[in-house]
Amino acid sequence: MKNNKYILGLSIIAFSLFSCGNNNGKADGYGNFEATEITISAETNGKLMQFNLDEGDVLQKEQFMGYIDTIPLALKREQLAVSKAIIASKSKGVLSQIAVLNSKLKTANTNKTRIENLIKDNAGTQKQLDDIIGEIDVIKNQIRSIEIQNAPVVNELKSIDVQLKQIDDQIHKSKIVNPLIGTVLTKYAEPNEITAFGKPLYKIADLSTMQLRVYISETQLANIKIGQEVTVKIDDVDVMKSYKGTISWIASEAEFTPKIIQTKEERVALVYAVKVDVKNDGSLKIGIPAELWLNASEEPMNN
Repeated sequence: MKNNKYILGLSIIAFSLFSCGNNNGKADGYGNFEATEITISAETNGKLMQFNLDEGDVLQKEQFMGYIDTIPLALKREQLAVSKAIIASKSKGVLSQIAVLNSKLKTANTNKTRIENLIKDNAGTQKQLDDIIGEIDVIKNQIRSIEIQNAPVVNELKSIDVQLKQIDDQIHKSKIVNPLIGTVLTKYAEPNEITAFGKPLYKIADLSTMQLRVYISETQLANIKIGQEVTVKIDDVDVMKSYKGTISWIASEAEFTPKIIQTKEERVALVYAVKVDVKNDGSLKIGIPAELWLNASEEPMNN
């Protein structure tokens, strides 16, 4: 009888503890704030002539931040332009020859038509027609020969045009233009330093909306969904500061557990990563710990 009372007492205590754990006395998840960090790198080689930014600066999309020395590229472009002009002048001479031959061919075709009409009227001879046909063939062969000779020149001009486009692209990429709205987290370079393609210049992240990454148990998974509004709390001076958050991502696979789960107790131990978007009022920083509460808080929350 005493044993039964003892067991009953333990059961009541266990039930009470379980009830307290589900009575909003404890957060549903814990984690840290993070943001998508993007490293902006140099897209060409050279001296960093101008680089106007500091850590903590809030940058706008398409904002001009500086440029890498373009003098070597400009000189190379000028050299290619001169080479193109020289080659083009040679090509013009060849093209003028082709123009003369095309004019002769047009005249020969006109004479051929005239002789054919004379033959119809018994006023011309077959020899005259054969001679003009032979002349037309000679002119066509001359045009074909000159075009073959001019082909390398044309290809060389095309090659120079491609090189000019490449240099123009490099000159364009020498301008450092910020790709997105965000806050500078880290500055890696300073003006007058020599940089190279792919070398990091600065790291930026959009901190206007932060992501809280938390981990929840498998038993909680059925109670959340993407788009659901939740409460997020962080430590403040005296009390916890609350924010509204929206679940934006739920992991499809569990973490920190074996892939093969056999017992019910082990399945309960599964945890899933969840991301919650929270609008930043300026207090939220990368790495700040926070709590996730699935039930709406009664206290005022920051929007």
